[in-house]
Amino acid sequence: MRVLGIDPALRNTGYGLIDTRAAAPGSGRAGGMVAFGVIRTGKEALPSECLRLIAAGLREVIALHKPDVAAVEGIIFVQSHRTAITMGAARGAALVALAEAGVPVYEYAPTRVKAAATGGGGAKKAQVGFMMRALLGLSENPPADAADALAIALTHAQTKPGLTTGTRL
Repeated sequence: MRVLGIDPALRNTGYGLIDTRAAAPGSGRAGGMVAFGVIRTGKEALPSECLRLIAAGLREVIALHKPDVAAVEGIIFVQSHRTAITMGAARGAALVALAEAGVPVYEYAPTRVKAAATGGGGAKKAQVGFMMRALLGLSENPPADAADALAIALTHAQTKPGLTTGTRL
């Protein structure tokens, strides 16, 4: 199964794709990393242009890698209403691109993602990056936003069939 993880943000949307079939039996690895990256929209771009770029970038990733399923991080609590609206808009752009492609989407709570990646729900970004490097056999830590997206994909991949999974969107 190919799982596309997405960490949406207006300026830097991370994505990470893993293939659970690529894990060598007995390797201790969660899966094989297929691709990861960050869709950067630039500081000067208007928010509406950022949303277009996020959706277009994810459409390219979907067309190239053909994921079976996608996973996104659930809404997090933020102090600022403006930040919440901006994050929600970026998430919406990602969800539209996935829906257009017919890719089923699940969401996972941030603490569940961190626990799946590091064993603890309060992990820092650097810890998530280090663990993605180790679990996926990467030569270096991925960029923070891509590492978070890989951790989201990994969370879905680690969910055992028949057990409660993330919320399907």
